[in-house]
Amino acid sequence: MGRFKIATVFGTRPEAIKLAPVLQALDKRGFDSVVIVTAQHREMLDQVLDLFSINPDYDLDIMLKKQDLFDISLNALQGLQSLLKKEKPDALLVQGDTTTTFIAALAAFYLKIKIGHIEAGLRTFDKDNPFPEEMNRQLTSRLTDFHFAPTDIAQKNLEREGIPTGNIFVTGNTVIDALLETVEDDYSFKKPPLNNIDFINNKVVLVTAHRRESWGEPLQNICLAVKKLAEDYQDIEAVFSVHLNPQVQQVARSVLDGIERVHLINPLDYELFVQLMNRSYLILTDSGGIQEEAPSLGKPVLVLREVTERPEAITAGTAKIVGRNTDRIVTEASLLLSNQNEYKKMAKAKNPYGDGKAAERIVDVLLGQLGS
Repeated sequence: MGRFKIATVFGTRPEAIKLAPVLQALDKRGFDSVVIVTAQHREMLDQVLDLFSINPDYDLDIMLKKQDLFDISLNALQGLQSLLKKEKPDALLVQGDTTTTFIAALAAFYLKIKIGHIEAGLRTFDKDNPFPEEMNRQLTSRLTDFHFAPTDIAQKNLEREGIPTGNIFVTGNTVIDALLETVEDDYSFKKPPLNNIDFINNKVVLVTAHRRESWGEPLQNICLAVKKLAEDYQDIEAVFSVHLNPQVQQVARSVLDGIERVHLINPLDYELFVQLMNRSYLILTDSGGIQEEAPSLGKPVLVLREVTERPEAITAGTAKIVGRNTDRIVTEASLLLSNQNEYKKMAKAKNPYGDGKAAERIVDVLLGQLGS
């Protein structure tokens, strides 16, 4: 039996982070691995490629200034057509919920290439929330052959949609693999503004908010909550990692510029961001990935969304949905900042997303399924 050829397609920083352990495992197990990036997001993707020493075999470089979903979809599909015809992989791997994920699966389907979907089965069952990620996930599932579900709940979601149980494999989430490989205890920041933050005497509240549903008034409400917390608690420092999108930058800076002990920073590379999470006390975020990562570090998460496709964290008690209402965010954050018992309940809850061995399980499944 010859070596199986696996094509892996991704386009954004979160995909690259979660696929890095899988690519390492494919190489370790002797697969013929072909890495294709669409570069749906250019700069932030490149940071992770450098960190994990990922050298793509093909780079479609599709990112355009002021691109929209039509640009991404059309350019990715056209670019992948010729590459997949040329490489003829035995299977194609995609991850998560991006437009690249769905379009790559669609291209593989057109060419009758088997598809493996990593992080399959996450659902809100609201097609507009998150947009377009929820439908990217659902549509990808209709095309997928091997569904790598991170949790039992994700598996049950897929089964309810008619996916055969034999095609679903519960593996844990590969983001935990990447996180445990990257985090360093007692990390010391060397450059401003992070090297000027008093992590020892102050409680650091890490904030991220970038999703489309958060733009406009919801984001303003979030920023007003951060401002109120900084005013109410003299022993906290808020670090807001402000997405480069102008919709986010404008609102965040209009509300929070110049507020004492509030630090507005540009997005960090993954390695630095992991260390910042690890040194933080509390995290406010609308990110999906952080809901998975922070519990492994013992950091409570307040989810700045109305729904989440990651209910495991809510059930386990590592995260709580607080929405985008200023008063509710302040109330829930204040509880954790002032009540040690409530804080410990969340900080010490067990992470439901895995043990850092998800990539190995995925590669084991591929070897078994393609060899059968």
